[in-house]
Amino acid sequence: MASNILTDPFDAPFMARALTELLLLAVVCGPVSVLVFLRRLAFVADALTHTVFPGVVLGFLAAGWNGIPGGALVAGLLTAVVLTALTRRARLTEDATTAVLLTAMFSIGVVLVSRQHSYTSDLTAFLFGRLLTVTAAQLTQTAVLALIVLIYLAVTARPQVLRAFDPAGAASAGFRLTALDLGLNVVVALVVVAAVQAVGTVLVIALLIVPAATARLLTDRLAVMTLAATASTALAGYLGLLASWTASVEHGIRLTSASAVVLVLVATYLLALPAGALRRQRERRRAPVLAGTEGAR
Repeated sequence: MASNILTDPFDAPFMARALTELLLLAVVCGPVSVLVFLRRLAFVADALTHTVFPGVVLGFLAAGWNGIPGGALVAGLLTAVVLTALTRRARLTEDATTAVLLTAMFSIGVVLVSRQHSYTSDLTAFLFGRLLTVTAAQLTQTAVLALIVLIYLAVTARPQVLRAFDPAGAASAGFRLTALDLGLNVVVALVVVAAVQAVGTVLVIALLIVPAATARLLTDRLAVMTLAATASTALAGYLGLLASWTASVEHGIRLTSASAVVLVLVATYLLALPAGALRRQRERRRAPVLAGTEGAR
């Protein structure tokens, strides 16, 4: 039977599990990244990826790698609640509050991990994940968290989109803005928890920001943006793993899987830039025509 370089690497069980993990993350990161983009919450998402770090470390100290999801979940939910409360009630700006919380929590995590004998290796694993060691139990955890997030988004999609475009209108319609903000922060935290063991606390931010930014270059329609963001994440997962395998096995070049996935995501964004520029040019050319049509009426 002929060898197929596009599929043969995934015959290895650890590669198949890694790809499954990334596809599960793609399904949930696509729609979440669009909401993060619409709400301009890139910095908040970045903060949440860093503030789970002390929870990750404490979970590891308490129960090894199996304790990481629980520790990350507690830290993520606590951060979501505190961040929502501070940004809604404090006199500081949202950026300042987020920055204070980010630096404080991340510093605590670094202090905790620096007390370990294997400081360098532990810190690297916490920050950049261990994608190729994903287990069946971790896949189940990711699937459960993804299902919870998708159900919440399906129920609250309309008010969340209204909150993004017209906060005053959302409040007038009877939606509680604090509840919506808390819900979205919790959703982002759950995504971070789902992804932290696979891609680490640092690289997960790329999954929450880059897909929607890429999709926005291609379309203005929210449904299409969501599909494009999901598809680009899934494609980056597959191509990143394939590139990592090829570089490491075929050419002896060390390329970590999670980093390769992020590099492919960024490359996808860069490739979409010309398409976005062409789309804006077409829209500018159409604008005078549409204005003239309206004037004739």
